[in-house]
Amino acid sequence: MRTEEVLAAIATGLWRWDNAAGYVTLDAEAARLFGLPAEPTVLSEAAMRARLHPVDWTETYGIVRLAVAEGTLAEAHARVVDEDGQVIRTIRSRSKPRVTQHEYGEDYELIGTIQEIVAPQPGALTGQSPVAGDWRRSREAFLLDAGRALAEAHSTSEVLRVAASLSMPGFSPDGLAVFGVEGEHLTIIGHHGHPDGAEGPFTNMSVNTDYPAAEVVRTGRAIYLPTPRDYQDRYPATWPLVQGFGRRSWAFVPLIVAGRTMGAWMAAFKHPVTFTPDERSVLTTVARMLGQALVRADVAETERELSLGLQRTMMPTLGPEIPGMSVAARYVPTGGGLQVGGDWYDMIPLPGSGKVALVIGDVQGHDVRAAGLMGQLRIALRAYAAEGHRPDAVLARASRFLHGMYEFSTPHGLAHLDDSEEDRDAEYNLARFATCLYMEVDPDKGTLDIARAGHPDPVIRSADGTARIRQTAGGMPLGIEADSNYPTTRVVLEPGDTIMLCTDGLIETGGHDMLSGWTRLRPVLESNTGASLEKLADALVEAVHGPGSHYTTGPLADRREDDIALMLLSRDSTRPAPARPHPRRAVLTISQAEPSQVADARRQLKDLLHDWADEEQVDSAVLMLSEMATNVLVHTDGDAVLIAEAAGERGKRRLRVEVADASDELPHRRKPGELASSGRGLVLMEMLADAWGVDPRGEGKSIWFEIYESGRTATV
Repeated sequence: MRTEEVLAAIATGLWRWDNAAGYVTLDAEAARLFGLPAEPTVLSEAAMRARLHPVDWTETYGIVRLAVAEGTLAEAHARVVDEDGQVIRTIRSRSKPRVTQHEYGEDYELIGTIQEIVAPQPGALTGQSPVAGDWRRSREAFLLDAGRALAEAHSTSEVLRVAASLSMPGFSPDGLAVFGVEGEHLTIIGHHGHPDGAEGPFTNMSVNTDYPAAEVVRTGRAIYLPTPRDYQDRYPATWPLVQGFGRRSWAFVPLIVAGRTMGAWMAAFKHPVTFTPDERSVLTTVARMLGQALVRADVAETERELSLGLQRTMMPTLGPEIPGMSVAARYVPTGGGLQVGGDWYDMIPLPGSGKVALVIGDVQGHDVRAAGLMGQLRIALRAYAAEGHRPDAVLARASRFLHGMYEFSTPHGLAHLDDSEEDRDAEYNLARFATCLYMEVDPDKGTLDIARAGHPDPVIRSADGTARIRQTAGGMPLGIEADSNYPTTRVVLEPGDTIMLCTDGLIETGGHDMLSGWTRLRPVLESNTGASLEKLADALVEAVHGPGSHYTTGPLADRREDDIALMLLSRDSTRPAPARPHPRRAVLTISQAEPSQVADARRQLKDLLHDWADEEQVDSAVLMLSEMATNVLVHTDGDAVLIAEAAGERGKRRLRVEVADASDELPHRRKPGELASSGRGLVLMEMLADAWGVDPRGEGKSIWFEIYESGRTATV
């Protein structure tokens, strides 16, 4: 009896599926099972697909692809439908794939048998059958959950934790191991369900070892061992290593990403598992997701390690202690994954002088480019300071350095912000500027030589707790022009005084402008007079980023948040606190070439008297100061020197304002007419001041007035 007759007698058909040609060849019995006339026939792949339930076609195709990848039998159940889409029978196919072109891995032939399953479940296309029943739905739900969980894992440990917690539908493994490859050896990336130290014999195992994971790495094909006998017969050399774990079935599945086998995944079971095509499909799908998750985690960890290493190098630091002074600093990035941005601070010991330089700055932008420029600019400033240059020269050289970075960065020279370039490289080379404040500190004398490049002015809190902005001379931000001048202002830090340097992020975060931001910070400075600098720094940052800051949104609510850099320097008090508080003092030179400094003098005086009891007295003092300073600029050829001092106990203070110049000509009273534009200075002082006078000096004169907070008498 011929083979065809035997197969026909047991209702078994033969089929051959040529994937490369796209045709399926059926014998007479196979054609009958597919609902066609009982005669040999050849169908196109599309015609064959039309004879199967759409869900089962997708399932069968996946099983075939899995069998091709693993070199195993493809066994599938499928529902055959007629022209109207009605299920007429359920068949079972068993076939052996044969790959015809290894270089592509896509072309194959499938040769196998087809049989009808007894007691088929007819029904419409939307009906359910054992083929597409609860197990399939639970499997699909499991794969969706597993894919979501693995996609959300951001580190190797998280990926392994997710893999260990996977509960596969109907056959959950109780032992897992993930193998990696380093050179010619296996490594254990992680394992679960085994005692500590159990991985010892498998660590650093050669890929040529007679071990399932090693063979999977070599061949890229999965290995399924349903019974201990299968394991022992196939891998007798390594069977003693695994015999003691008490497993009954094992699956070793390759971890393949982008066509490269990067390792193997072992799933071990204490109960027997036959590894049906559905079960192998689940394991293979999980292995693919696991491999991709491990690659993503490895890339993310490598980038994170590189980023953190660079950021640790670029993070602001404080140097050694300054004798007789205390220093505290804080840095708060805006976030977005970077721990460092364009803001920075630095403390630089100056060679051979015992002096120290404090630097704070802000590079334009919040991205990686800003952080890179910050690092380069910080190194340049350190180099110029180490050469012994004065503050003005350090900033001038730094500005030339930053400007030069862009001057030759494009073929056409400096690229400006208003250039409409679509190319990302051109955008990357757009010129950026930086604000900076450089302060040279003499610990012995308490002097601070300050040079500013477009940076916010420092704030000084005196020993009595009064905080005010200290106006200093400044120049343009670094990098705007190749040659810029940065005048130096000398400030004396008295014992017990504290100076605050910060970037605009501390002031403007939360939608504030410079005015409202300073109004928010001033009470924090003045209410923490007894706290250490570290606690004061924390309080300032908390005022901006703490819970209370959310209820004090400024007028510019849509303003983007900014990095924060903060430095505090305090001169230690060398003597006990005086019975009376230290006087507040403001000193300013008003140059003939810069009459706009009169407005700065008015602001400083108003800031000095921010807590004065009578606001009308403050307005009167500002008016008289403005009149005195303007007279010097108009009627003399020299500069005016302002000295303002508020002394005494609060509520009984005395304000003395003195404006000196180099002219010997004394002012005299005049009687201005109604339309006169001058001549009212002495009249105003006589009306508004509690006391006033003119004191001749060896070179020039001094005009002064006094106002008493409590009236005509004051404690001094």
